[in-house]
Amino acid sequence: MLRLLPENFRASRRLITTLFFGGLLLLGLLLTSSYGMGWDEPTDREGGYISLRYVAQRLAPGLLRTEHLAHLPELRTYREADHGVAFTMPLAALEEIFYPHDLPGAYWMRHLLVFATFVAGAWALFRLGAERFGSWRWGLAGAAALVLSPRIFAEAFYNHKDLVFMNLFVLGGFTLTQLLRRPTTGRAVLHALVMALATDVRIMGLLLPVLTVAFVALETWARPLRRAALLRTLGLCGAATMALVVLFWPYLWEAPIARLWECFGNFRYFRQTMRVFYLGQLRSCRELPWHYLPVWLLITTPVAYSVLFVAGATGVLRELVRQPLALLRRTAGRRDLLFGAWCVGPLVLIVAMNSVVYDGWRHVYFIYPAFLLLAVRGLRAGVQAWRAAPAASAHRRLGTAAGALLALGVAHTAYRQVLDHPHQYVYFSFLPGPVAARLFERDYWGISARQGLSWVLTHDASATVAVSDTLTQRDVLHNNALLLPTAASARLRFVPHAQARYFLGIYRWHPWPYEARFGKPVHHIQVDGMPILTVFRQEAN
Repeated sequence: MLRLLPENFRASRRLITTLFFGGLLLLGLLLTSSYGMGWDEPTDREGGYISLRYVAQRLAPGLLRTEHLAHLPELRTYREADHGVAFTMPLAALEEIFYPHDLPGAYWMRHLLVFATFVAGAWALFRLGAERFGSWRWGLAGAAALVLSPRIFAEAFYNHKDLVFMNLFVLGGFTLTQLLRRPTTGRAVLHALVMALATDVRIMGLLLPVLTVAFVALETWARPLRRAALLRTLGLCGAATMALVVLFWPYLWEAPIARLWECFGNFRYFRQTMRVFYLGQLRSCRELPWHYLPVWLLITTPVAYSVLFVAGATGVLRELVRQPLALLRRTAGRRDLLFGAWCVGPLVLIVAMNSVVYDGWRHVYFIYPAFLLLAVRGLRAGVQAWRAAPAASAHRRLGTAAGALLALGVAHTAYRQVLDHPHQYVYFSFLPGPVAARLFERDYWGISARQGLSWVLTHDASATVAVSDTLTQRDVLHNNALLLPTAASARLRFVPHAQARYFLGIYRWHPWPYEARFGKPVHHIQVDGMPILTVFRQEAN
């Protein structure tokens, strides 16, 4: 199908890829201000500042003005110190330089830089696909699928933990394949840098060194002439990774091994105890069934991608069972095995460890690039089979029909992504909105609160507007008020519910319809027939 393009158009790799990634950057600049702020951003900003102050006090006491940070806790006693700061600490430094007195501007900068990492991640996925499948067009197909993933695209603007980690992980996958292809000192150090940054964003980044050791070992078996170079660079890479992990995470400086083990233990048995809405029931996040992550992955991933993933993964599994040695001896086969381990391994590990997860499958977003690479493998195999079939055969007609259905599915995903803007974060692939609302969480980040507050301020001309700040949603309302124009946000007054004129229902811990005591519903934000936020007005207080 790709060869149906004119030759001069197909030959313009540089032009097309430049337009794609340049356009993606431009899209980020245009759309950043469309999205609100989640629950955790102020906490993570605080963590970045605490670590920045710690570094400044020890290395350059006069460089950072710390008097306005005196209210922050010390790093050694900070409850969230086990969260890496490789992304949030540099953001704090940039805020001090460029936005020292402009908190809304600082948050917009943060969102834009989160999206910049997404562009880098899409580029790494493009390179991985182009090298594995021998064509930049297949690589671009994988990158385009990443962009045309509604939930991932939306969260690429504000999810500075899971999305940044995903982008670093796919960069780590790319630097690993480069190291395996040609082991040099420079590539070893670069791979170590990416692995350290990933680990210092989320402790699950330690999976990258595990994959590195496993696939370097496999490469030494398949390419014995490169064994010495591979082992030498592996040793260098390991030493550099350990040093850089400590360097980029100030909390580890005083006791690197003990504190890293503490952080890993906290990941295994995370302290979160909140309830989540799953399959129509509110359950503790510590008591979720093993299928929680696979189900969320299935219902929020475009159907076409899931079908192609099954085809690609089945092809790899079939080859591994029937001709394991042949698969392992081929570079392409070893890359497929890497994608499979990257995609499936973390899910198995989390289930086996019974780790705490919540908010859908966001904690394992980093497996999604590997998922898409296997989907591209399935698409490529289907195209090859279609081309090989006789022109008038039933197989050819069936392949054409299947291709048309897949193309229609991708087109529908793109349509939904545009139609639902800026609320793509509640995209469900095949479940109708009302059904999804009865079974699953909706806007668990509370991003829609920004649009809800904007509506209230637009439709109420009062000098001050009283909004209920009940405990369950206080933080997200205050967070999103920071992103409103100063004159507008100055009119807001967050007050106890009994004194409020308005109440914003966000359905996170109240997934059923709100009772009459919350007031009269005067505005809904809906996605595919599913309400994600309702504004209630109380007529008298």
